[in-house]
Amino acid sequence: MVGTVVSDKMQKTVVVQVEKLLPHKKYKKYVRVKRKYKAHDEEQKCRVGDRVVIVETRPLSKEKRWVVKEVLGKEEVPLLEEEMRDDTGEIET
Repeated sequence: MVGTVVSDKMQKTVVVQVEKLLPHKKYKKYVRVKRKYKAHDEEQKCRVGDRVVIVETRPLSKEKRWVVKEVLGKEEVPLLEEEMRDDTGEIET
């Protein structure tokens, strides 16, 4: 499955959000379904916003049954306004 990393705060674990388009049973309109999976990242190379490929594996912990196979693309996360301020309180450009 291909998804986007939404959290990398754990050691050797990332949370990957996978998005699918599935038809609604009654109305036949396609609905966007999002699901989060915890995946093992041995080298800790994934960051928030990265597109990754995950594959299913044996249970590694209570909720972790996926492993990051490869990183498809790195995405830079824009800085928040608080992170852009210098010591004087002015916004850096």
